[in-house]
Amino acid sequence: VLAGVRQAQWLTKTRRVEGLPSAVQGLVEKAALGLQELEERAKHMVSHARLWDTAEVAPRRERYCPVLFENLIHICRLMSGKYPSLSKRMLARNCRIAATWERESILLQVRGLSGILMNSVTPIPAVASQEEILATREHVLETFYPIAPTIDLQEVNVYRELSDTGQCFRDGYPYSHPHTLFFLESANVRTDRFRPEQLRAKMLMFAFGNALAKARALHGNDPKVLEQPIVVQSIGTDGQLFQFMVFQLNTTDLVSNDGIKNLVWIDSDQSLYERAQCIPEVKKRVVTKPAGISGFQPDTFKKFLALYLHGTV
Repeated sequence: VLAGVRQAQWLTKTRRVEGLPSAVQGLVEKAALGLQELEERAKHMVSHARLWDTAEVAPRRERYCPVLFENLIHICRLMSGKYPSLSKRMLARNCRIAATWERESILLQVRGLSGILMNSVTPIPAVASQEEILATREHVLETFYPIAPTIDLQEVNVYRELSDTGQCFRDGYPYSHPHTLFFLESANVRTDRFRPEQLRAKMLMFAFGNALAKARALHGNDPKVLEQPIVVQSIGTDGQLFQFMVFQLNTTDLVSNDGIKNLVWIDSDQSLYERAQCIPEVKKRVVTKPAGISGFQPDTFKKFLALYLHGTV
């Protein structure tokens, strides 16, 4: 999606809200959760991923990005001792999703591997009030006239209009609710990675696809405004810069631009640290830049942890 989030908003009939929803931001700021106590551990985990995990002088992104993700998830799981319900989660890797819908007279489908998917026994409650949902009726979706909003999408022959939540949600699977998608842009060559805006668009499309497939599984294929909106979160990172997203599916009536819209909250380009100096920089026998992590941003770590806690704490 070359036009980024603006294009993804039209494709998914979604209104964008800047920043994180109040339910998540409240967790970031809630002192009783003790998130500050984990800051030093998080900084240690960054050092482990960037400096100590390998004997290489400078670890490549394709190595340290997944290691950093696993380290942060490990810290999040430590909260299970304080909040036992957090143990009712499961990470699914290489999970495929397929969701088909119609916008105006165009048949659209999002399909493929949807990152690393964390599933939960219970769904995330709606983050927008009924008044906020009803207010979306007045929102006018941006158009790209005279350019078609599907101009850069791949055109294929569709023989089956699939809306499939994948093997993760078969009958009897206890962790049946999508909670958070994680996208690791870990390619070492910059041109092989999604740019931040395109990554955010990808995150939105797959969060929407997972929510739509779940809605169809619960309520059938008839277009409708959902009495219980479906919330799916998404986190994307290249190992340093983080993108945070909360998507709420309010309606499966997607053909027309009128009526209730879906909602997405986006917190963009949040850096976890400024620099990782693998070896000290020395000029004229003086260390000008010591080895180590500099510019660690604890608020970015807290947002990661708050999204993990959301819906349970």
